[in-house]
Amino acid sequence: MPNGAQALMKTLVDAGIEVCFSNPGTSEMHFVAALDGEPKMRAVLALFEGVATGAADGYARMADKPAATLLHLGCGLGNGLANLHNARKGKSPIVNIVGDHATYHVKYDAQLQSDIETVACNVSPNFVRTSTSTESLCRDAADAITAARGLPGQVATLILPANVSWGEGGQPCVVPPQAEAPIADSTAIDAVAEAIRSSRKTALLLGGRALREPGLLAAARIAAHSGVVVFAETFPTRIERGAGLPSVERIAYLAELASLQLSEFDNLILVDAKAPVSFFAYPGKQSYLVPDGCTVHTLSTPEQDAAASLSRLADALGAGSTLPLLQPAGRPGRPKGKLTAEKVCRAVGELMPENSIVVDESITSGLLLNAMTAGAPRHDMITLTGGAIGQGLPSAVGAAVACPDRPVLALIGDGTAMYTNQALWTMARENLNVTSIIFNNASYSVLNIELERVGAEEAGEKAKSQLDLSGPVTNYAQLAQSMGVHGTRVKTSEELLKALEYALYTPGPHLIEAVIPESLNGVKRKVLPWLLKTLPNIPRPLSKALKKKIAP
Repeated sequence: MPNGAQALMKTLVDAGIEVCFSNPGTSEMHFVAALDGEPKMRAVLALFEGVATGAADGYARMADKPAATLLHLGCGLGNGLANLHNARKGKSPIVNIVGDHATYHVKYDAQLQSDIETVACNVSPNFVRTSTSTESLCRDAADAITAARGLPGQVATLILPANVSWGEGGQPCVVPPQAEAPIADSTAIDAVAEAIRSSRKTALLLGGRALREPGLLAAARIAAHSGVVVFAETFPTRIERGAGLPSVERIAYLAELASLQLSEFDNLILVDAKAPVSFFAYPGKQSYLVPDGCTVHTLSTPEQDAAASLSRLADALGAGSTLPLLQPAGRPGRPKGKLTAEKVCRAVGELMPENSIVVDESITSGLLLNAMTAGAPRHDMITLTGGAIGQGLPSAVGAAVACPDRPVLALIGDGTAMYTNQALWTMARENLNVTSIIFNNASYSVLNIELERVGAEEAGEKAKSQLDLSGPVTNYAQLAQSMGVHGTRVKTSEELLKALEYALYTPGPHLIEAVIPESLNGVKRKVLPWLLKTLPNIPRPLSKALKKKIAP
């Protein structure tokens, strides 16, 4: 008879879970040993739990199925919490296995004893379970897998006590097939169709799986037929884009710009998305960004099939055979001269290979990334769904494991890169085809902008020092080399183009450190809050032009 860990491993792989991103400790050793007996399970070691959880998130977004994580007790779970938060907000399926002390050891309150269930509830609000016996372990695992991969996807946390893992008599379980997602009912479709047929101005807001090709094409047919405007949520879990696909404008991060985008609409139709709210609260500003007088409708919820629901809506409107407007192919041209954030984005748009995966955690440096890559060859983009920085490098690991035949480009701000730089080691160990571009402006630039926007008192030297990364300036190229990743530092466009061409056509991981000035610094940063305040009071054509200039 297998022990609990061996039976659990069999249950996982039979359910199609083929990768475990791990950072194990003593309590997990029997699970680690069981890896040797299961050739179908790939084990990927991370040197920090936040890398393991972020990698599982990136994997799930590209594989459309869960990976497992293996974390050590409540402290290990705590270290991985931020990227599990991003996974929760992105509705990514993850089977999150957290080792625990043996059940009989808990009463002694050993040094690493903690309340794991309470910690896990923050990121697994719908499924947290401590398995209490070897006999019930695989049934618990089957329930966790079912919960994780159902719509909407979620983080399902299974807590595995050591003696449950090593106990004899484990019995693998068969996990039932994933249920087919329902389509929006006729009442919802008819109500939305009526709103679109009205004379009132209407927008679709797409999120989740609606931002894959079938959903995008159906929405674009509706737009071409009925004149609705199509938006995407601010930070998509995964969006398919590029030449030959419909181009969709994302709701802006800055609340003032988002309010401008939505201000002209009488109807807002949600498709696997929620009504927009500001990222943070600001003195004297609204948190809920849907304008007064705008009616919010829901076509499909995250539990439903968004693409099929959009297709049904298109048929109901008579738009099923309408030709959608597609993004033409086009490259932005090779940049020249001293490097800036805009020129980095231009170089990426110019050289991006077909079928790339772009992981965008470039923060302020990537303001022009969408515009520069709009006509590039088709690609997927992963974004920071939960706002907890440190996602980009780990997600690139997971995406590369899920799609080994596709090039992965990770565009990362320098502040966020230091949260999970251990991901570089895993890239080298697994020989992953990831090209990481670090925007080194030696500043928490986004926080400098927020300092101006929240109306805080004039910042002095002590306050400013908390947002400054220039003392000392990190050398990311050398950091990468120390972890086995080919690293180079560039300061001109010509150096960047040469380095990027080499990285994209040489197998294995690469890091390019782009030394740039801040995108919004000095006078620009001072003017931005004033400019945002004036937007509602200036003619709409001018305000829209300013929005396009600030965040295209």
